[in-house]
Amino acid sequence: MNNLKLDDFDYYLPDSLIAKYPLEKRDNSKMLVLDKITGEIEHKHFFDIVDYLNKDDILILNNTKVIPARLLGKKETGAKIEIFLTRPFENNIWSALIRNSKRLKENDIVIISDELKVLIKEKKESKDGNIPEHIVKLIYEGNNINEILDKTGKIPLPPYLQREAEEKDKETYQTVYAKVEGSVAAPTAGLHFTKEILDKIKNKGIKIGFINLNVGLGTFLPVKTDDIKNHKMHTESYTIPIETSELINNKKGKIIAIGTTTIRCLESCYKKYNKIIPITDETDIFIYPPFKFEVADSLLTNFHLPKSTLIMLVSAFSTRDIIINAYNEAVKNNYRFFSYGDCMFIK
Repeated sequence: MNNLKLDDFDYYLPDSLIAKYPLEKRDNSKMLVLDKITGEIEHKHFFDIVDYLNKDDILILNNTKVIPARLLGKKETGAKIEIFLTRPFENNIWSALIRNSKRLKENDIVIISDELKVLIKEKKESKDGNIPEHIVKLIYEGNNINEILDKTGKIPLPPYLQREAEEKDKETYQTVYAKVEGSVAAPTAGLHFTKEILDKIKNKGIKIGFINLNVGLGTFLPVKTDDIKNHKMHTESYTIPIETSELINNKKGKIIAIGTTTIRCLESCYKKYNKIIPITDETDIFIYPPFKFEVADSLLTNFHLPKSTLIMLVSAFSTRDIIINAYNEAVKNNYRFFSYGDCMFIK
């Protein structure tokens, strides 16, 4: 298993199984329940999740909130420019992807609206064949950039949905517990939860803790090296509050990570500090088989793109063969794939 190649994480997926829109009821999604050791599969629905959790288990959720990071604007000359904010730095400085960036030079200003302009601070060259991330500064009046982005920006839906973002995506592409603004993509495993399901979980004596990891572009960048060990992940910032670290360190039951972003946060912290501590830090951890998980006992996750770093992480939580077999079973049973699709509970 030490010599896994990129093609080892490929699988056949008909386009018809890519979910372009969410279900009307979040918790009606199908849920494939997988035993990570034996590979045994059960076909359930997400509202059955409560039956697989026990008193004193701990759910850890990522409460990041997706920002409307796709900005459509124009130069003072009238040339149309599209800016996709990818990661915030200090003082309204962001890294960003820019469509038609050849039309821009440093210190140019792109007008997004009467309230928002974008200054091109630094243009970057492409590395490793990837689209370069430039450095920009947001210029606006007032104190709340998130309110301005909410008015002027669009939700940055993944390109594989092959559609424009609609107004309702601002609600459906958020978890019901989203709180901390900063992500450019949703932690999609959490999209299945409703407030009613969370109440049932709490009423069963199951504890809930939150982390925050702002999902960046790096999670979705394609792997371009045949030897997966040569792939480099982008850096993402995360926070573990003291309440969550205490929950985990005093656990009596199992730790259930909701989504790959949550598991990256927890395992990054443990790997660096040999325990879970309250911390704000950064991670570029790349998890692929074989990997020893120190924190999470179970994982809820959506179905991910072929050859992606996400399917590699999920494979590490079980084995590549078991996961690819589960994906093939999901295809046979017409599960819905990717961000707005169905989910898998790996126990």
